[in-house]
Amino acid sequence: MRTLDHNFNEIAASAAKPGAETSKYPPPFSIRLTFEERARLDADRGRVSLAAHIRERLFDDGATPRKKPGNSPIKDAEALGSVLGALGGSRLSSNLNQLAKAVNTGSLPVTPETEADLVAACEEVKALRLDLLRALGESPGAAP
Repeated sequence: MRTLDHNFNEIAASAAKPGAETSKYPPPFSIRLTFEERARLDADRGRVSLAAHIRERLFDDGATPRKKPGNSPIKDAEALGSVLGALGGSRLSSNLNQLAKAVNTGSLPVTPETEADLVAACEEVKALRLDLLRALGESPGAAP
């Protein structure tokens, strides 16, 4: 090969890795949008990915889905909403942090009342875990 050879494309193609020219997908398409156009697309798409929404708008019923159905980890959206609502409405993380601080400083008196409260809190956390596992389609006996 000479340094002054002008057939650069042919040389580059022959030097490419084997199988590189047979890509599974065509190269991606890029488009610039104004902020307003992007905001409109984001508002119109809802919970669908931006790429899927654009394909649906371009090809109507001819758009082929890129993900297999059932690929989502969420199996029961209602159970997941229940768990997230319970977590959002509780002061669980704050209370557990206060308990950990009290234990570390030695200021937590261990009375039967305190022990009962800790057992009840553990049961609530266990119930939330079971609901979350159910929402994600896992068996309740799955290891943490």
